[in-house]
Amino acid sequence: MNARRLRAGLRGWGGVGAMAVVCALAAVFALLLPVAQSREDGSTGVDGKGVTQGDQAKAEECTDPQDQSLSPASGDQNGATVQAIKERGYLTVGVDQNSFRWGYRDPNSTSKTAQLEGFDIDLVHAIADQIVGKKANNVRFQAIPTIERIPAIQNDKVDMVVRTMTINCARLEDVSFSSPYFETGQQVLAPKKSDITGYDDSLADKRICSATGSTAYDTLEADQKDGDLVASADITATVPNQLDCLVRLQLGEVDAVVTDGALAASQAAQDPTVELKGEPFTEEYYGVAMKKDAADLVRRVNQVLVDYRKNGWQQSYDKWLAASLGETTGPPPVQYR
Repeated sequence: MNARRLRAGLRGWGGVGAMAVVCALAAVFALLLPVAQSREDGSTGVDGKGVTQGDQAKAEECTDPQDQSLSPASGDQNGATVQAIKERGYLTVGVDQNSFRWGYRDPNSTSKTAQLEGFDIDLVHAIADQIVGKKANNVRFQAIPTIERIPAIQNDKVDMVVRTMTINCARLEDVSFSSPYFETGQQVLAPKKSDITGYDDSLADKRICSATGSTAYDTLEADQKDGDLVASADITATVPNQLDCLVRLQLGEVDAVVTDGALAASQAAQDPTVELKGEPFTEEYYGVAMKKDAADLVRRVNQVLVDYRKNGWQQSYDKWLAASLGETTGPPPVQYR
């Protein structure tokens, strides 16, 4: 499994100053900004409009959520959702703007309007170019806290969310997902000098931070209830955005952070005084989240991902993630319903 390769690949941190990043990002927390890009063109149009109950598995029937997406489709015909986006002329996407190397603004940029960049942002540009067409201002980003990702989709604030969002069975009840574009696993981040050794009894009496509405918090809560996490661990420290956990760790307000290993590695790259502890203890697959009745958009995005895995994914990985995650064998394998 690709999650296993992550265990050997999470190594090597860059030398970026964390607090400089945090301060720069805190000043620009929420905004909606048109962004021009220049990427490869793609065809448009997919069939279908609605999603039946058979299109996306219900949570109680779901065993492999990463394999529950619809098969790709492209062509000259557009469904209602894709056609509306094309007529509007731009794609609206919920993203993170403070996850280093995933979706963030470079604090060292000399531009007054530093552009969002990172692995997730590259994928957004590829999707926008294929659906709307390669032109200026074909995508607008909206910064969304972790807990607001699903409501933003359901309330039509965004067409989709591309924000290191794990595909899981519970979320499939509320939104549709693309096929997976990245695989990781939950992991512990703590100061190098800490006596914490991983997701084990060394967390006894420790204060653990996670993002509200994240799979990390859900895992912590479930494991503590089931006895898989030591009972004395304090998991009450939750924050709107995952980077806030790193800030609290730096301030000494918590002892450890639990989040996706891929995100934790990027945070360790921001702050060389912290490191990943132990091995990943779950398998997580990131997907593009969309509205439940947007079957045509899901199929169209899945076709973009087919092409992107062949031409784009590796280049983006090498640019943004290789320094902290090491070598990769490529994107996760894909299976459709």
